[in-house]
Amino acid sequence: MTSYDLIAILPLIILALWAVLLILVDLVLPKEQKWITPLLAALGLLVTMGFALAQIGREYVAFGGMAVVDGFAIFLYVLFLGSGLVAVALAYDYLQRMDIEGSEYYILLMFSISGMMLMAIAADLILVFLALELLSIPLYVLSGFNSRRVDSEEAALKYFLLGAFAGGFVVYGIALVFGATGTTGLTGIADTVASGAANLSLLAVGGGLILVGLGFKVAAVPFHMWTPDVYQGAPTSATAFMSVGAKAAGFAALLRVFVVAFPAVAIDLAPILWAMSALTMIVGNVVAIAQRDIKRMLAYSSIAHAGYIMMVVVPYAQESVLEDVIASVLFYLLAYAFTSFGAWAVVITLERTEQKGLDLEDYAGLGRKYPALAAAMTVFMMSFIGIPPTLGFLGKFFLFNTVIKSGYIGLALIGVLTSLISAYYYLRVVVYMYMRTGEPAVHRETWLRLTAGVAAVATVLLSLIGWPLFTWASQAVMVIF
Repeated sequence: MTSYDLIAILPLIILALWAVLLILVDLVLPKEQKWITPLLAALGLLVTMGFALAQIGREYVAFGGMAVVDGFAIFLYVLFLGSGLVAVALAYDYLQRMDIEGSEYYILLMFSISGMMLMAIAADLILVFLALELLSIPLYVLSGFNSRRVDSEEAALKYFLLGAFAGGFVVYGIALVFGATGTTGLTGIADTVASGAANLSLLAVGGGLILVGLGFKVAAVPFHMWTPDVYQGAPTSATAFMSVGAKAAGFAALLRVFVVAFPAVAIDLAPILWAMSALTMIVGNVVAIAQRDIKRMLAYSSIAHAGYIMMVVVPYAQESVLEDVIASVLFYLLAYAFTSFGAWAVVITLERTEQKGLDLEDYAGLGRKYPALAAAMTVFMMSFIGIPPTLGFLGKFFLFNTVIKSGYIGLALIGVLTSLISAYYYLRVVVYMYMRTGEPAVHRETWLRLTAGVAAVATVLLSLIGWPLFTWASQAVMVIF
């Protein structure tokens, strides 16, 4: 390890060390000053983002090619760190209200983000696995953070057991890939294939097993069964963070691994990706119709959106659309982050300590009593559907455009039809808010209202100037490839 290697991963080092120091600082803070911990956590995320932005325009290949810091990684750094800042804002009031406040929540959050950042730069399958575990283990704990609730403990246990099982598939897949090529480095795998020395059949099986583990992380069918139970049982602030951060990290690894290491076996893997994408869109949207609990509905919505993103991963080996594939995924992840965090902020605002306020009936009359909050939720539902002028519309436009350009018109048609299906359960929330009578109870907490308001405004305004964001994503791709 050299000073060059350390400079390459400096943002990651800063965040990890900040989290460790925060543990020590929290030990000496008196109980009445524990509010300082989330502020220090947010400061650490901001400092890390500053160092990450300072790396824009530079490219590092560190630790013998095991880590690559490029435009792709920097884009995801900003997304992960920004998600962490929003997650701190969502948790600050929520944890106090639920009487589960604990400084370790923010420390676990920072360690999970460290794993996500490591996932973004991982250029070796061993490092991919280490990053996967580093981001996952804190999430298992966060899922069961409300230890007084049985469903929270059940969520943590289910997430842990299924996550460990999925991790086993990744390890076995890495072993098969190593057996097929003699290396675990992504470029090394590609070079071995190009030289004709690789066992392509064994490589395809190994790639398929790795897809199982990453499919679990992004909640793709048929590896999605944990999602509704974990989303429902976990503290809602943790659920919001998982819905954005874990999904983005999973797709970050999926893109880098498959684009760099597995283009030679695309003929074997593309049909599997096609089927996973189609099933994920269909199952996520159809099952969401039957949900009355808003957290379970958004869980199946999250599954469906994983299907939309996976739709453009199918042509990952087509060089003619490769730039569009990566750029559209990055843009959609950004659009989904704004929309999802905003929707979860509204959900947290209505949730009550006795675990009420999560049924659709609890949204009845929201438009009359709290018009601004209802308007924000309407924007988020429209963005999820893909109705202009929202970021969700632009995101889906880029996704479908890329899929059609790659020749998968049938898959694009499934995406359009399932988007129409999704309009039913998203607009049902709007109907309850404006066309049903009720007396919704809303918590007037500053950070929650600020998050919902900013997300709603950004979802609309950024859609009007979305091309610069897409250009940024495209430039990040060109730096990589």
